[in-house]
Amino acid sequence: MDVAYVNPFVVSTIETFEKMLSSEAKPGKVMLKANANFSYDVSGVIGLSGEAQGSICLSFPKLIALKVTSKLIGQEIKIVADEVADCIGEIANIIAGNAKQHLTQFNLSISLPKVIIGKDHVIASLKGIPTIVVPFSSSIGDFAMEVSLKTPERKAG
Repeated sequence: MDVAYVNPFVVSTIETFEKMLSSEAKPGKVMLKANANFSYDVSGVIGLSGEAQGSICLSFPKLIALKVTSKLIGQEIKIVADEVADCIGEIANIIAGNAKQHLTQFNLSISLPKVIIGKDHVIASLKGIPTIVVPFSSSIGDFAMEVSLKTPERKAG
C-alpha cells in the first residue's frame, strides 16, 4: 500500500478532532503493523469497498474514549455504554467520509460503523492487506488509527 493513501485519513482525523472536539490531534511515527499486536479498549471500524478494499479503525483506551464522548456530547460520561459506542462510531464515520473525498480514484463506498468494546482487544489484519498504524497524541489523550487498504496493482507502462 502506498503510504500516500493514508494521508487523507490522517488529515481528516486532525480536522475532525479540531472541529468537533476543539482538540489538536498530532500524528506520530507511521508504522507498518506487520507482526506487532496493538491492543485497545474501544475501536470504531469502517469498512471500505470499491476499486480498493479494506478498513479504517480508530482505537482508544477506555479513559480516552470516555473523554472524547464527554467532550462531544457536552456532559461527563463515566461508563462505556451506548453513548460511547455511538460517539466513537460517528467519529470514525466522519473521518472515513471526509478521507473518501480525497481518494476518488478508488470509487470507495464506506460501511456503517461497527464499534468493538472490550479490554485489550486486538484488531486483526487480513492476510495480503497491509495495515498502517498511525499513533496520535491529543489534548484529550493518545489514540491510534489503523488503515488497511488493498489497492489495485499498477500496470507497468
